[in-house]
Amino acid sequence: MTTKIHMLADALGRPLRFIITGGQVHDATQTSALLEGQAASAVIADKAYDSNGFREQIAVMNAEAVIPSKRNRKVFIPHDQTLYKDRNRIERCFNRLKHFRRFATRYDRRTIHFTGFIYLAAAMI
Repeated sequence: MTTKIHMLADALGRPLRFIITGGQVHDATQTSALLEGQAASAVIADKAYDSNGFREQIAVMNAEAVIPSKRNRKVFIPHDQTLYKDRNRIERCFNRLKHFRRFATRYDRRTIHFTGFIYLAAAMI
């Protein structure tokens, strides 16, 4: 079975929170759990997270949603292009975690062991 790691990172690209699900689970289904209890001035995400529910959750946090609109959205919602350039920090965070061979190759068969190693690697970052 494949797994997928959903991650929340701070402005410096450090991991804050993880959720591990099955590989078939879409990223946008885990957004409310990742943002629960968080405070931010802006939330940066890619087009996959462009949903009204997610934008509402960000508005409840009193934060700015920096999410480009999907192509099929009827009413285009503008976003701050300058802030959006910082979205690569989450990608950098994943790349730093992939420097740990155990993370990159997923040697652990049990999810609980893999999760434990992710917390260890995140603490080292």
